[in-house]
Amino acid sequence: MWASAMNTFYCNYTVLSTAKLDVLISFSPWLLKLKFRNVVSDFLTSYSPPQVLIKHVCCCLTPQFSFTPQRHHPANSCLLPICSLHGAAVTTVEGVGSLKNRINPIQERLAKCHGSQCGFCTPGMVMSMYALLRNHVKPSMEQIISALDGNLCRCTGYRPIIDSYASFAKQTCCQLRGTGQCCLDQEELGLIKLFILTFLKTYKSLSFPPQRMAQEQQRKTLIFCSKRTTWISPSTLKELLELKAKYPKAPVVVGNTSLGLNKNDCDDYHPVILHPLRIPEMQVFSITDDGIVVGAACCLAQLRDILMETIPKLPEEKTKIYQALLQQLRTLAGEQIRSMASLGGHIVSRGSAWDLNPILSAGKSVLNLASDGGKRQIFLNDQFLAGHKHADIEPKEVIVSVLIPYSTKDEFISAFRQADRQKNAFSVVNAGLRVLFSPGTDTIVDLSILYGGIGSTTLSARKSCEKLIGRQWNDQMLSEACKLVLEEISLPPSASGGKVEYRRTLLVSFLFRFYLEVLHGLHQMVRTGQELSAENLHCSTHSCLQDVDPGQSPQDPVGRPIMHQSGIKHTTGEAVYIDDIRPVDGELSLAVVTSVKAHAKIKSIDISEALQVPGVINVITAKDVPGKNGNDEEEAFAKDKVFLALREVICVGQIICAVVAETLTQAKCGAKKVKIVYEDLQPVLTIKDAIKHNSYITKERKLEKGDIEKGFKSADKIIEGELHMGGQEHFYLETNSVLVIPRMEDKEMDVYVSTQHATDVQKLVASALNLQSNKIMCHTKRVGGAFGGKITKPSFFAVIAAVAANKTGRPVRFALERDMDMLITGGRHPFFGKYKVGFMKDGRIMAADFQCYINGGCTKDESELVIEYIVLKVDNAYNIPNLRVRGHACKTNLPSNTAFRGFGFPQAGLFVETCIVAVATKTGLPHEKVREINMYRGVNRTAFKEKFDAENLWKCWKECLVKSDYHSRNTKVEEFNRKNYWKKKGIAIIPMKFSVGFNATYFHQAGALVHIYLDGSVLVTHGGIELGQGIHTKMLQIASRELKIPLSYIHFCETSSTTVPNGKYTAGSVGTEINARAVQDACQILWKRLDPIRRNNPKGKWEDWISEAHKKSISLSATGYFKGYVTDMNWKTKKGHAFPYFLYGAACSEVEIDCLTGAHKNIRTDIVMDASFSINPAIDIGQIEGAFIQGVGLYTLEEIYFSPEGEQLTLSPDTYKIPAVCDIPEQFHVYLLPNSCNSIAIYSSKGVGEAGFFLGSSVFFAIRDAVAAARKERGLPLDFTLNSPLTVERIRMACDDIFTKMVTVFPFLL
Repeated sequence: MWASAMNTFYCNYTVLSTAKLDVLISFSPWLLKLKFRNVVSDFLTSYSPPQVLIKHVCCCLTPQFSFTPQRHHPANSCLLPICSLHGAAVTTVEGVGSLKNRINPIQERLAKCHGSQCGFCTPGMVMSMYALLRNHVKPSMEQIISALDGNLCRCTGYRPIIDSYASFAKQTCCQLRGTGQCCLDQEELGLIKLFILTFLKTYKSLSFPPQRMAQEQQRKTLIFCSKRTTWISPSTLKELLELKAKYPKAPVVVGNTSLGLNKNDCDDYHPVILHPLRIPEMQVFSITDDGIVVGAACCLAQLRDILMETIPKLPEEKTKIYQALLQQLRTLAGEQIRSMASLGGHIVSRGSAWDLNPILSAGKSVLNLASDGGKRQIFLNDQFLAGHKHADIEPKEVIVSVLIPYSTKDEFISAFRQADRQKNAFSVVNAGLRVLFSPGTDTIVDLSILYGGIGSTTLSARKSCEKLIGRQWNDQMLSEACKLVLEEISLPPSASGGKVEYRRTLLVSFLFRFYLEVLHGLHQMVRTGQELSAENLHCSTHSCLQDVDPGQSPQDPVGRPIMHQSGIKHTTGEAVYIDDIRPVDGELSLAVVTSVKAHAKIKSIDISEALQVPGVINVITAKDVPGKNGNDEEEAFAKDKVFLALREVICVGQIICAVVAETLTQAKCGAKKVKIVYEDLQPVLTIKDAIKHNSYITKERKLEKGDIEKGFKSADKIIEGELHMGGQEHFYLETNSVLVIPRMEDKEMDVYVSTQHATDVQKLVASALNLQSNKIMCHTKRVGGAFGGKITKPSFFAVIAAVAANKTGRPVRFALERDMDMLITGGRHPFFGKYKVGFMKDGRIMAADFQCYINGGCTKDESELVIEYIVLKVDNAYNIPNLRVRGHACKTNLPSNTAFRGFGFPQAGLFVETCIVAVATKTGLPHEKVREINMYRGVNRTAFKEKFDAENLWKCWKECLVKSDYHSRNTKVEEFNRKNYWKKKGIAIIPMKFSVGFNATYFHQAGALVHIYLDGSVLVTHGGIELGQGIHTKMLQIASRELKIPLSYIHFCETSSTTVPNGKYTAGSVGTEINARAVQDACQILWKRLDPIRRNNPKGKWEDWISEAHKKSISLSATGYFKGYVTDMNWKTKKGHAFPYFLYGAACSEVEIDCLTGAHKNIRTDIVMDASFSINPAIDIGQIEGAFIQGVGLYTLEEIYFSPEGEQLTLSPDTYKIPAVCDIPEQFHVYLLPNSCNSIAIYSSKGVGEAGFFLGSSVFFAIRDAVAAARKERGLPLDFTLNSPLTVERIRMACDDIFTKMVTVFPFLL
């Protein structure tokens, strides 16, 4: 038995040491267990110094044992094993800068450039940039983009983040807002330069704190022990080999990116883990006569940097394999994973989607192995990757290093990959191809073709290659090669991962691209477009702000781009979210047990084993609810028996019971021990199933306008078609979280919850506990993203936690992990639409009959409202004289879908635009002309008789045509397409009429409470909730204007049911303006009360007025109230004033697609938005951009998969891809329509939080335009339909060509 060493490392100036630790615990939960509040953020930086280190920047996986040049590594704190940090210096965002100490320019820059909205992802952005600047004082824009490609943001759309950091780049500062000037003044820019110089000067002179400890421990074997696992870090290769001989099954862990991501908290563990990072031979890098030797423990980021430095030093003919490797490394994973994952781990894990293995194998790489019995070499070939015994690593062996040979003059090597997202995504298919020619000829001497993503391991077309040796490199050879490869590399129809035809098409598409590259290398000519290169994003942005009235007081902040109220706190990690609240004495953690069946009866629930798990306090079921178990539509807990009958579960993910324990790990272990016996029932899963079984949540919603039968009779042509749209996950960065704290008396409870609707939380918790609402105090400081997903669902999570707290008498914390949040909560409604459209030869639509269906899931939730909004909004910007719309919300056995940004309009808008495109295709007219001829004009009425003026719709449309230079660029797109066969461009311009708010008056009411204190400071509270949309910032701006005092006098504390009761949910784009009315009302009341004081002392200061008012017993507190916009919709008469007002916009997008792979890049987007007078144009532009990119995700990227049994398969960032930095347009321009007004809303503003979402469809239709160009050149029909999301698979298969036809020629292989 070993004695455990003391684990010691530095974190933000502080020495942390422990002898008792769980070996498997990672850095962030370990610190949280120690109650280190805010020492940890999602991302760290790590540092690998040879000698010196600065005091508070670095963080390293194992820096003191690095044998490579100095480097700082960004890393995921949740993956860093605590044992791996021994002797390291770790810096988190709090160590970079804080409000208490000094704000770092990186943090200040991001906040001032409005690069933070909800703020939950912001610390990660800061740390990624921080690590980059430590390694590269003046990085290129390419390096900045690369540094951020492992970070995700759901709010901003990334543009302001890139702008924020552009001033650190070599090229230039941001030149934000189109003024040609940086948004930081010269003094601030000087501070940034000074900071960078100080960065280097100061820190180079400082000694790395753990250096002496590292030297002392260098010769010792480090051993850390816990109850089940021992972590051993040997210092020599000999020790490692002895340990591996003794423990052959022990995993060798470097970056923990495989073991850490797949660990099981309860049952799966390894008795011994070996950590070899202190061994010099495994971090070696050397250039030999045969090639480059790289240590197996070198991380992938190190390998990339090594190759970038080495390639220019070698003859070009020797570097072909290194260039191919570098190409893959630029898109492999994100920077945080690249900085942790090792080359040896990547190789030996042999994942099918691992991008480096095929090219390493094709390049004849050699593995240098060692064991206690000696050393040997084996080829990294297809047999090794397939795990063949004679070519595999023995259990007692380890990979010490990898020899990557030089390429030769007559050799060509290429690597290819295609993923669902350009970067930071597992490849769908990857490939490594190599050909060697007889010197001076095109005769094949040797050929290697390897693919990943097809089978469980990398596959080789070995037999095909053997048959092609001796052939000449020509079209005949290519044709035969494709046939041979498709015959040899088979993929059954039921293959894991699906996309069978697409994946097989990629086999030959990659082969063809390689053929073209080699031809080019052999200096032969062929008619082809250049392939899509792996170009890095260089983002050119322009966001046009509004001019402020010259007569407006400089002190008045309304209409100015004021920084987000919490912007600095976001960047320093000091902004508090629910799970940041310090642990409370006696606090318990909660984990839920969910149904694994889509539709079944619960026969029994056995909790006995769960109660035996150490630390488990109790199991909470429906029987423990004192009052009502949920609401009339949905239960908090599924019941096992109701009146002696078996109770049904109605979806996978339905909560059955909850386990409370001393720690989250114990609660999760207990939840896994709960045994449930089911009796299966037949589920209904799809819209098609629901229609077949007549399964609907609500009655049909129907609108009619004109005489539809007469309209069809008058039409020249009639077309019919369908559109399918998938759903969308909210993927807010902060998952659902709640902390319930019982008070000592009167059964009161404090509920801290991440929600959009605190009143509903209060109501349901009170109902569940059989208490009055006045005993439930709900608190929400801020929410880390919501997008509609936190309106209804958080109330049920709060009920579960509150019932547990009520039963145990102790505080309960319930924070869902990502997979559980995605499993339980549902998202945007999948959509199916059928259309029949009659039109004239000139493109005028005479009649349209629409049938719209949505998949509502298992309960009503918001589905009734969503289908109503689809029916009301489906016309978008088009005046269809004869229209019938019927809407159905289908009931299925999937988790209930709920509200989502845009609330039905993204589905309805795409549907009607699909009809417009179909009409344009049939008439042969330009799409923009068909749109123009059908757009509303002047004062008009909707199908439900609401009056509106379309003047601003046309202003936005015309302005967008001009700003985007649409007609000129459309001509250039057509010219480009004539010259290129394998890549095409497309351009589309889309108009929008968006209705803001709700179709009932009471949804628009709001309250506020404003206090003035004796020192003149002001406290503002209101019923709205900060979701990242800057609502509190705007409230402070309004209070500043109304009270005529500086912003610095005003503070907002939190949204709470104790200060402003009965608030409606913050949604529908109107949260800001209705609460603004209430704040304005309260401030005006106070201002009026101060009238006598001001008249008596007109030149007095604000503080003097307040002091005098108090002496005269004038109340300095006021409540404000806004009754709401008067709206109504009568579904019986089919008439109403359904929405307060309309907002207009237009967007033009240009894209380029790769017809061989389906990849696309967004070249440029121009948006014109009718925001009227923006209270804060920087925040509003951020909302437009963020919504747009989220829309791009819905329409082109984000895809949810369910198993045939109804279980969601996309439950993590690995399998569900939201847009990343690489997905934003290279040129991104947003303009606010000038000289617009809105007499309804406060200060003539408009709510823009949702409107930009639908404009993301301009990318969808630009891609369709590019696909149409490809199909036209191939002689294919142009009346095709593309469903959403328009993924790489759908794009590629729509570009039907000889390679897709090859796949269908061999049906026996499918």
